[in-house]
Amino acid sequence: MPFGKYKGYYLVDIPEYYYVWYRTKGFPKGKLGIQMQSMYEIKLNGLEDLVRPLK
Repeated sequence: MPFGKYKGYYLVDIPEYYYVWYRTKGFPKGKLGIQMQSMYEIKLNGLEDLVRPLK
């Protein structure tokens, strides 16, 4: 994550509540926003264990 409370964290390591908050506020524009939307869906469905080995 390039900014904010979780600056320097991998997207998979950011808690789900942060993505839920962005879902209501609106995800950022561009590549980061698309990645965050995807991570929201992954976490919502409990699939983050599939992404963790990729770090």
